[in-house]
Amino acid sequence: MRLVRCGIALVFLAILIPNSLAASGKRLTLGDALTAAEAAHPDLALAEADRDAALADQELSAARSDLAVNLEAGLRRAVPSSGPDSSVSDNSLRLNARKNLYDFGRTALAGQAAKATVEARETEFLDAREQRRIEVMARFFAVLAADMQFTADNETMAVAYVSADNGKDRLKVGQISSADLAELEHRYQETLVRRNASQSRARIARARLANAMNQPGQLAAELEDPKLEANSRTLPEYEILLPAMLEGNARMRAKLALLDASRQRMEAVRAENSPVLDAEVEGASWSREAATRDNLRAGVVLSWPLYQGRRVSAPLAREQAQFHRLQAEADKLRMDLSDALLEAWSDIDQLQRSVRTAARKQVEYRDLALEKARGQYEVELKANLGDAMAATMEAKLRERTTEYRLSLAFARLEALLGGPLNRIFSSGEQAK
Repeated sequence: MRLVRCGIALVFLAILIPNSLAASGKRLTLGDALTAAEAAHPDLALAEADRDAALADQELSAARSDLAVNLEAGLRRAVPSSGPDSSVSDNSLRLNARKNLYDFGRTALAGQAAKATVEARETEFLDAREQRRIEVMARFFAVLAADMQFTADNETMAVAYVSADNGKDRLKVGQISSADLAELEHRYQETLVRRNASQSRARIARARLANAMNQPGQLAAELEDPKLEANSRTLPEYEILLPAMLEGNARMRAKLALLDASRQRMEAVRAENSPVLDAEVEGASWSREAATRDNLRAGVVLSWPLYQGRRVSAPLAREQAQFHRLQAEADKLRMDLSDALLEAWSDIDQLQRSVRTAARKQVEYRDLALEKARGQYEVELKANLGDAMAATMEAKLRERTTEYRLSLAFARLEALLGGPLNRIFSSGEQAK
């Protein structure tokens, strides 16, 4: 019994003494981790680059009607058709300014297409940032779960160590056989392997959290377990959430914006067969005077393409194919999002209605079993207190893991909806 008491003390020390992964210092909160998700990250940099490219294309489309000023200087020698046979200098300096007055929709359509593309890229950037938050949240919860699993495995290992160590004394007095002792030592070694593996997984989970926060190599010491009070929110029915998701989902809105941009580009390509009206002003200086040369002239120029071969039909066919592709992608995305919404809704519904209750009941049962084991240990009836403590930790791990899953499911649901539930539905009664 003295050895059992030493073993139970070892179990308590496993709880009280920080493991090698948790150094002293300020604990990392979920809010701090989510704030770090707003910082620079390769995923956000990619989305931002796509947005900046769309903005550049928008500037380029608007520049089609900008004023164009060209300076042309020429050094030439010419032989006049009349007069001396020798060549004369025929240099020139011309300054030409040209401004499009009307292009029958080319610039307007290209600008509308570019604007729709910018809206799509900005929406995709917001969606990428939301996905970063979900990723950081998942990694944060993974560290908490890994720490709790390590603690549970550490306690189980301590109990197995006590049993194996106590078995040596029992073998000496003939209470057990050598085979029984070998089995106890085997169980201890197995639990030690699981404990070390849990410690390794906890470190890997921290490394993944650091990468998700764009802080590679900066492993968090201790994490503060959040309360997650929002997990008790009322869940609206799936049939109510579906139309709200199709209207507010960021990926769906981005895809529809790209469809609109493709439609506008097709109209812009068709407009290439239309005329162009420009205003032109030109000033010139000549080294050789001629009756047909003007030092200053201004006018309006109408250009009407009568035949361009396949210069219009080929780009139009390509844009039409791109439009059909985007249309197919939008239809598929609509189905995928409906499935994802149903999956998230089902997860929340099951976790709230049954899994959470079962986990809490298991914790209550294990707490009572622990109290019973503690009472039996105090009167030295049984030595199963360590087993009861390990089982209690496993039950608490299950309860907290359920809360983490529920919080992540709500986060994914709101990402699908394009905003928090309380913004989409003003009250729980309205959502029913």
